[in-house]
Amino acid sequence: MRGQFVAEGSPQDLELRRERQDAPPSKTERKAESAELQTLGVQLAALRADALDALHLPARLAEALAQLARITDFGAQRRQRQFIGKLMRQLDDADLAAIRAALQDQRSGAAQDTLLLHAAEDWRARLIAGDGALTEWMAQSPGADAQPLRVLIRQARKERAASMETPGQAVRQGRAARELFQWLRAQLTQAASLTAPRHDSAEHDRTNRAA
Repeated sequence: MRGQFVAEGSPQDLELRRERQDAPPSKTERKAESAELQTLGVQLAALRADALDALHLPARLAEALAQLARITDFGAQRRQRQFIGKLMRQLDDADLAAIRAALQDQRSGAAQDTLLLHAAEDWRARLIAGDGALTEWMAQSPGADAQPLRVLIRQARKERAASMETPGQAVRQGRAARELFQWLRAQLTQAASLTAPRHDSAEHDRTNRAA
């Protein structure tokens, strides 16, 4: 401070921190915040319609986002993004927090969908490759009907064997293999939804009314 060494935690250090906290944001800080809000606003254009409606955005911002999706000219898009950033700066902290949470929820959901797709692909490959995978699948799905799965596996194996009879031709997934993938994906999605944490809507409503 003023060219002097200031020990951390000393009275001079505490005074300097208070001065910095009370000082208005610098031009660089304001520019960075403006850019972050503009980026956040543009990301709203990719939010699911139901999640976007739940945010109850101001009409001008909602219309600006809708217009951005219709604009194809690069220069016009840039100006529209800047306008969205200006509207975003008019929102309060609670609105911005809700927007960030909605975008994070969507990103988490997309990541979960990707994991389910990879899991379904892995299970399909293992089930077609050998019978041991079927025993493992049934062990983690007690009470499930194995007959439809066995039929799809048997048909997918026949398709795979037929496609391998032509030398030099890449092995293609036939109809049964695609149906097997869709079946596995549906089962994995259902299992994931059953294990996902559930929110008590009644408690949520009571909390909102109390607030």
